[in-house]
Amino acid sequence: MKKFLVSIAVSICSLSVFAAPVPGNVTADVIIYGGTSAAVVAAVQVKKMGRSVIIVSPDTHLGGLSSGGLGFTDTGNKSVIGGLSREFYHRVYQHYQQPDAWQWQQQQEYGNKGQGTVAMDGAERTMWIFEPHVAEQVFEDFIKENKIIVYRDEWLDREKGLIKKDGNITAFTTLSGKTFAGKMFIDATYEGDLMAAAGVSYHVGREANSVYGEQWNGIQVGVLHHGHHFKTNISPYKIVGDSSSGLLPRVSGDDPGQKGDGDKRIQAYCFRLCLTNDPRNKVPFERPHGYDSTQYELLVRVFNSGWRETFNKFDPIPNHKTDVNNHGPFSMDNIGMNYDYPDASYERRKAIIKEHEQYQKGLLYFIAHDLRIPSDVQDAMNKWGLSADEFKDNGNWPHQLYIREARRMTGMSVMTEHEVLGKRAVSQSVGMGSYTLDAHNAQRYVKPDGFVQNEGDIGVEAEQPYRISYGAIVPKKGECGNLLVPVCMSSSHIAFGSIRMEPVFMILGQSAATAAVQAITDKKNVQDISYKKLKAQLLKDKQRLE
Repeated sequence: MKKFLVSIAVSICSLSVFAAPVPGNVTADVIIYGGTSAAVVAAVQVKKMGRSVIIVSPDTHLGGLSSGGLGFTDTGNKSVIGGLSREFYHRVYQHYQQPDAWQWQQQQEYGNKGQGTVAMDGAERTMWIFEPHVAEQVFEDFIKENKIIVYRDEWLDREKGLIKKDGNITAFTTLSGKTFAGKMFIDATYEGDLMAAAGVSYHVGREANSVYGEQWNGIQVGVLHHGHHFKTNISPYKIVGDSSSGLLPRVSGDDPGQKGDGDKRIQAYCFRLCLTNDPRNKVPFERPHGYDSTQYELLVRVFNSGWRETFNKFDPIPNHKTDVNNHGPFSMDNIGMNYDYPDASYERRKAIIKEHEQYQKGLLYFIAHDLRIPSDVQDAMNKWGLSADEFKDNGNWPHQLYIREARRMTGMSVMTEHEVLGKRAVSQSVGMGSYTLDAHNAQRYVKPDGFVQNEGDIGVEAEQPYRISYGAIVPKKGECGNLLVPVCMSSSHIAFGSIRMEPVFMILGQSAATAAVQAITDKKNVQDISYKKLKAQLLKDKQRLE
């Protein structure tokens, strides 16, 4: 199959503007690295503008989190979601208007949840809540309809695969030995690997508040938002109240740091689980390999304190399924276990992902089977199981870990809480965001009083939609002239907490692709294109910029 795709790629690209492709190279006008929702949308936009494009995806499945379990879409103000991003949600709506879409549930029983939303200008109807396989099919339809060539399971050679000349990328090589050459490149990964390999400036972790004059960016010791913290005094020690007995698993003994300071900690990751309570489609929670019940002792103490919010983020999606997110002080988020992920080797990342999988599978099994779990909670949990018709090639487990944040570029301009909260104007808009400043916990530590607490969970509402600057998706001048970065874009940690939503990634993917084509046409670096011309094309393609 791969040889077949290579032959197609070579034949198509021989008709492109490349007069003499290097033998053995796969060439196109625009090379997109990544398999996320932003990658697919960017590729569609390039094709719609008449240029050749290839997606080089380390993933086998396309769509990232949108097809990987996050079906209860975080949107904010839906009226500012336009272009191909809105078309994606329109196609989801169209799917659920078909009777055969409702295999496990009657459409009228599910009702109108997230369905049939109409934009202020009367644009096409949309649906914002969906099953993972439905989202993946929409992305695959985009690929098929636009005849986009995709190389799957192709991993950038991060050590020596980047070829750069006169400040621009000319090609990159993957670990399989294939070389992909283009005029413009888009890094649409959650990790920013192409960006980093190209020598573009980036940041990992939380900046100190002093860096950008922010309030919500750095360490937030003592700040308790959202309810994802310990609301009662819980001992973190193996023997309650005895510090000499040692700490329970998943509690850090490190100094949490001072409020407002920067650090290298990363907000927690998790898998967004697609569970079902329909017996016809349910796969019971199994005891995972390496299961260790002691990892969840802290949760027993939370239950013993009277906490009963286990199912508060079992958000309903069609066909008696859920998108399960983190909720509470000890839940789906694997706090403190991902700090080295952004810059880690592929091998180390795989180990981190596997540990997250084991943690969550163990958590599900623990709640469903351990005798210390309150009977009301355990009985309710055992009504649920993995969905047999989702992620069928991966044991019904999501194929994508929720990488809430990894590297973030330091680009021509930096989005901060000032722009997101409307305190500072944004010029050269290439899309809009509107979601709450939302960061998950980054650490679980011991307070001076000897009790456990979480830190890093922030929820600050953006009162109105805000513009996202073109300068935030391009590197600084002189670092790389033909690269755009719509996912690991230029933003402070806390501003990224609002921007990092899947609809916005699709918006920025489309805008990045538009800019890439314009840069090719005008023979300019991405930092030097005409914003007036870019804006005109974005508006023509129904992007919302104001």
